[in-house]
Amino acid sequence: MATTPDPTRIALVAFPGVRAFDVSVITEVWGVDRTDRGVPPFELRRTAAEPTPIALRGGLSLTPDRTLAWLARADLVVVPGLDDHLTPAPAPVLAALRRAHTRGIPIASLCGGAFTLAQAGLLDGRRAVTHWRLTDDLRAGHPEVKVTQDALFLHDDNIWTSAGTAAGIDLCLHLVRTIHGAETAATIARSMVTAPFRTGTQAQFIEHPTPRADRDADTLAAVRAFALAHLAEPHTVAALATRAGMSPRSFARHFQATTGTTPLRWLIAQRIAAAQKLLERTDLPLPEVARRTGFGSEITMRQHFATHLSTSPRDYRLAFHRQPDPTGVDTPIPHP
Repeated sequence: MATTPDPTRIALVAFPGVRAFDVSVITEVWGVDRTDRGVPPFELRRTAAEPTPIALRGGLSLTPDRTLAWLARADLVVVPGLDDHLTPAPAPVLAALRRAHTRGIPIASLCGGAFTLAQAGLLDGRRAVTHWRLTDDLRAGHPEVKVTQDALFLHDDNIWTSAGTAAGIDLCLHLVRTIHGAETAATIARSMVTAPFRTGTQAQFIEHPTPRADRDADTLAAVRAFALAHLAEPHTVAALATRAGMSPRSFARHFQATTGTTPLRWLIAQRIAAAQKLLERTDLPLPEVARRTGFGSEITMRQHFATHLSTSPRDYRLAFHRQPDPTGVDTPIPHP
């Protein structure tokens, strides 16, 4: 008889002033039972210093079901953003976060939640990100923090921070992907009707489109679709620029303005995502996975996995491999 895996334990840290939107994101990702769709079980607990209901903006309230002592049992601690990013966190919350970090428990914050981690001293000397409109305040109030603006989320010493609103969703799905694999993250993303994969290195702020920019965006979308449909082929910026009818310099500039990242970074991210799917869903040899996803060689694929995922393709397969789909119907990877 197959045994049910122990649930991953997630602690949502709540106190007066946390954003209802971020609480909802955390709950939607980890608080919904999707085991019937192959998603592993999660145990999400709403923790607070006191068991009394916490008022949220908009007439909502959150009722804690555990005290902060439960953080010691958690596999991951998540701190929501704040309605007012300068809201001071209660001393028991800051102390509990420090203890969790000392125990080696990963801690993630959404949007202005970075200010809570900074108040706890957990970001001193570390790279961190928050909403682009709040970066100056974070620098001014916490000069020891290495504040970065052009990123959706960052990881430094077992601590994750993210930019505003949608970037919090990106970080939550990335954490699921890191612990449970790309297919689990994609399943959750599909149920949320959101994009399953945006790299943390994308810029937060993408230029507002103008009529000309709209036309460029359509052209670039067609180029990206072509690259994805022919992922196994070698692609250079110059060749993609020619397909877009632009000079390489103009293409790179418009590409980053539209997507928030460079053509090369985008292509590498798509190849890694495609390789993850093949490693999870098939028994293809590693050199074949590398060929089908455009890395060319197992060595190159291994180098990119080490850089971007801190693991090897072989170890990734050992951790996340599922029963292969014999039809290949559910694997939208090119098979040249």
